[in-house]
Amino acid sequence: MNNMPSAVGNSKLKLLAIADIFRRETDEAHPISLREIIDRLDEMGIEVERKSVYSDIELLIRYGMGIERSGTGKHTGYYLAERNFELPELKLLADAVACSRFITQKKSEQLIEKLTKLGSRYDAGELRRNVIVYDRIKNGNEQIYYTVDAIRLAISEKKKLSFYYFDYDRRKNKIYHNDGAPMEISPYALCWREDNYYVVGYYPKRMVVTNFRVDKMERAQTLDETQTEPPDEFRLAEYTKKRFGMFSGEDTRITLRVHNSLSGVIFDRFGHDITVSIDDEEHFIINQPVTVSPILFGWLFQFGDKIEIISPENVREQFLEQLGAVRKKYGTD
Repeated sequence: MNNMPSAVGNSKLKLLAIADIFRRETDEAHPISLREIIDRLDEMGIEVERKSVYSDIELLIRYGMGIERSGTGKHTGYYLAERNFELPELKLLADAVACSRFITQKKSEQLIEKLTKLGSRYDAGELRRNVIVYDRIKNGNEQIYYTVDAIRLAISEKKKLSFYYFDYDRRKNKIYHNDGAPMEISPYALCWREDNYYVVGYYPKRMVVTNFRVDKMERAQTLDETQTEPPDEFRLAEYTKKRFGMFSGEDTRITLRVHNSLSGVIFDRFGHDITVSIDDEEHFIINQPVTVSPILFGWLFQFGDKIEIISPENVREQFLEQLGAVRKKYGTD
């Protein structure tokens, strides 16, 4: 704004400048007087008459800006009372950005700085103070944003996607899957699950719908080839609901006997629409489709004897085998 050219009599530029002054410099606790508006415009090289500023404010109100008047006489001021985002909403968004492992520290700071511009300048400092916490674990893959763009393009155009997929060894070196060759999928959706971002799609090499973590993808490219259509039974909500840690595995339906104290945990995990049957005064039974994986067993183990796998028998046996392997590792028969 400070670099605006002189524009005496330029009513369009003046109107835009006044609107920006209200957005950036006012709120209910910080009204601005007519004199202060004129001074701000003068700093921008825009000369105005006092009467024309009144007309401009009325025009902005007619346009839909929620400008209110406060005080009387020499203490009369104006402020923007309504915004697209209120301060509590901006705090919520900024905190989500700061907390996300998926978003790098650098990008978090850039996004939060942009969010501060949606409120008044008096809100900006509070947003920056409250949400930047530097010891939160953050991803370091700066290619993520280009990867997301490529994925979204492939999804919208129903094209296949090519990418390189990696993990880390104990020396923090990247180890690429598929012998270092690019992988191809037909992407159906992006989803944010358990603090990570995933692309879900059909992987022809295994002939299954599966998922890949976006932060472990590099050099993603939308291909010209049309994607494979998703199976008729595919539903993203059901797919993510069955998976623990988004690990792949055998899909099956398990029956669990759960202590009443864990009812909140069960509803948080599977939703409130699940069918619950009473077992006794202290326990209830649920029957849910899940993907059987070590992550599922780890989730169950944290609740000790308060959750029991009733069926199927082969899943009970797998769980017991994992428990046995852990006992053996600690030298316990």
